[in-house]
Amino acid sequence: MEKNLRNRTLALAAVFQCAADADRLARTGTLDEGALKPLIGSLLTRDSDSLEAVYGGIANLRPGLQILKAQLDPQERVRALEIMRYAVSLLHLERRLAKHPEMLERLGKGIDGAQRQAEYFEPGHENVIAGLAGLYRETISELGPRIIVRGEQSHLANEAVASRIRVLLLAGIRAAVLWRQAGGTRLRLLFARKPMLREAERLLA
Repeated sequence: MEKNLRNRTLALAAVFQCAADADRLARTGTLDEGALKPLIGSLLTRDSDSLEAVYGGIANLRPGLQILKAQLDPQERVRALEIMRYAVSLLHLERRLAKHPEMLERLGKGIDGAQRQAEYFEPGHENVIAGLAGLYRETISELGPRIIVRGEQSHLANEAVASRIRVLLLAGIRAAVLWRQAGGTRLRLLFARKPMLREAERLLA
């Protein structure tokens, strides 16, 4: 993958999209399955010619680009602080994960298993979601510090909702890997906000 502004912006948008969808599920208990499908697809796509192909096209990242634009725009008066917290936590966990090759190997084997399931069923099937959620619980959750998702307890106690939240967080880790592969760093996140804002606006136009 090329290390360029376009890829960094798309990858960071994907991180924010995963964070926002997890937040929405925790608060409302609902999420359009069409929104979940490209994010699950990103987990099942190990090799691709381009970053946007990982998500089935830029159109599937429009929600994330809109959220990223709102977060980066200094004129935006409303900040989604919870979503920002989740996104930063995902970026932090990815860096910790990179230092644990044995866990990366476990994740790789788990993703291979999910790919086989998806071929038999379909990417959005409950069995695939449950498998990916279990993989998150057995790997990323053990890595720590855990991401504490806040929301309505009745939704968080629902196993179907909880599984989808775990899948979204795992997809957020995947997006964070892509961000790093595209040249994303903590310093770029802090000091290259204006170029990313302009790129997000261009991609949304």
